[in-house]
Amino acid sequence: MRDASCWHYRALRVGLFSLIALAATAHAQQMAASYILVDKSDRELTLYRHGQELRKFAISLGANPIGHKRYEGDRRTPEGIYTIDARNPNSDFHLSLRISYPNRRDADHARALGLNPGGQIMIHGMPNKQRSSTPAKFTFDWTDGCIAVADNEMEEIWNLVEVGTLIEIKP
Repeated sequence: MRDASCWHYRALRVGLFSLIALAATAHAQQMAASYILVDKSDRELTLYRHGQELRKFAISLGANPIGHKRYEGDRRTPEGIYTIDARNPNSDFHLSLRISYPNRRDADHARALGLNPGGQIMIHGMPNKQRSSTPAKFTFDWTDGCIAVADNEMEEIWNLVEVGTLIEIKP
């Protein structure tokens, strides 16, 4: 008799933990951003959930910020509509979310010029090699074409953005 009641207790416990995990996942999905707007001229990244602004962040861009990214090494941040297509918790920068650049149009344009379009454009935090005891943020454009925020801001973005989220980057 004892074995039967122990089995029922374990089954109940596993079921309860499964329900809690499902509820936590559903809550996270309800809070997740459905759209990211990057305004390069205002140096702002805004997260939206079904048209409602969730959070706004000041950003740094590629060191050559004016204009659309055309090829690898131009140090420009792309412009256009993309998606978040990967998450990297082991980035050289504090967390990173990869942007789906280049799209077909970007790649075709660069190749027509005989150039490599580049890739690995991310939203990320500060460089890991420059860790300090106080959260830092550069207030100038310094990336190779990525979008950078402070580490604590990157943690917020990381928690609100899932793979597949639409991102629009405006000039």
